[in-house]
Amino acid sequence: MARDPYLELGVSRGASADEIRKAFRKLAKQYHPDTNPGDKKAEDKFKLVSAAFDILGDAEKKKKFDAGEIDADGRETMRGFGGAGGNPFGGGGFNRGGGFGRGGEGPEVDLNDLFGDILGRNRGGGGGFGGGFSAKGADVRAKLEIDLEEAIKGGKKRVAFSDGRTIDVTIPTGAQEGQTLRLKGQGSPGRGGPGDALIELAVKAHPIYRKEGEHLVMDLPVSIPDAVLGGKVEAPTPDGPVNVTVPKGANSGSKLRLKGRGLSDAKGHRGDLYARLVVTLPETIDEDLEKFAQAWRDQKPYTPKRR
Repeated sequence: MARDPYLELGVSRGASADEIRKAFRKLAKQYHPDTNPGDKKAEDKFKLVSAAFDILGDAEKKKKFDAGEIDADGRETMRGFGGAGGNPFGGGGFNRGGGFGRGGEGPEVDLNDLFGDILGRNRGGGGGFGGGFSAKGADVRAKLEIDLEEAIKGGKKRVAFSDGRTIDVTIPTGAQEGQTLRLKGQGSPGRGGPGDALIELAVKAHPIYRKEGEHLVMDLPVSIPDAVLGGKVEAPTPDGPVNVTVPKGANSGSKLRLKGRGLSDAKGHRGDLYARLVVTLPETIDEDLEKFAQAWRDQKPYTPKRR
């Protein structure tokens, strides 16, 4: 059950329209879910102050509440409470021109400029309190992990929310770590319309590629014969394997550039992929290789330069 709306907004029963509006604006901004992501207590408080303003910001509802005809949840009570048409709390009357005040006097209040994108606007009513201003539903949030290949090329992904719903999400080309996708109208329901669904993207670490700016870097193992004599070797890329040419006499640390095989931006422009050569011995050293190495050491001693 909702609390007394006057207590919820922290205003007296004789508060003016401007005081009520300012109190609601301050509390709604303080507790709005966009300002307090993941804070359940703030979200619950936001719902309470919104419900309170839904009563006091509507001409007929406020009049009925002050007369004891409805409760703080907007449900009808026994008629005649506190006297027919009377105010059991001794507050002032309502000015049908749109403002609160004593003796029917008070400024009209236009809420159409209140909160902009933070809170929903009442699309179907007038501009004053009598228009029945209602807040949008709360936004819902989720975190979605995607593969590096999905970040580069985009694609479809399904995300699950805590309320049990699942939504199919389109991953844009060139998606970035920490990027937030907004799905309009997929959030919690509200009297001013549903909120949005906000999905934060997290790109998984890749076992092969490392990110360096818009480019990718990987280690590419090559055999001793390919390093000495040169040759074609197969290299993995986010688009599938390709053959690259290893130059004769290649050393570990040398880099081969694979143009347009790196990361993508939002327009589909691709960076490059750099393959860092790593001269690699076989896992098992056979007798012939061992004899060759021994002969090489004896006949042509070689000490690599230290860098």
